[in-house]
Amino acid sequence: MITVRGTIQSDLDPARAFAYLSAFEHTPEWDPGTPVVKKLSDGPVAVGHRYHAEAEFRGKRQALTYEVVELTADRITLRGENSSVISVDTIQVAPAGTGSKVDYTAEFTLKGWRKIAEPLARPAFNSLAGPAMDGMKRTLDSLARS
Repeated sequence: MITVRGTIQSDLDPARAFAYLSAFEHTPEWDPGTPVVKKLSDGPVAVGHRYHAEAEFRGKRQALTYEVVELTADRITLRGENSSVISVDTIQVAPAGTGSKVDYTAEFTLKGWRKIAEPLARPAFNSLAGPAMDGMKRTLDSLARS
């Protein structure tokens, strides 16, 4: 398994930050590696909610189907899957001063023959975190000013 982690602090209050980030369809606004996310379920975000996502990795776009598998007042976990990978993404938001701290973890389990390439793939997966976390901070801070 490949684990990628990132933490940011934002001026946006924790409740608003979590409401925004837990609406997974907002992901393309802050994560350049995920240019497409479409809601497949109606109503407010809940366990079992499903999304279609398209992620760009090594110059190729891959479709994944995500499902919310855990949801609390400050934490959401989504599990995405396609024929080559299982991705489990967890976002947790906590108060930090007058704003919030966001911890993001993505765990990637490669499938089939790709498992043997995991050591070679690790740097490419790790390179996804920086732009995503920078985009998250920029977007949340922008929302704090609006």
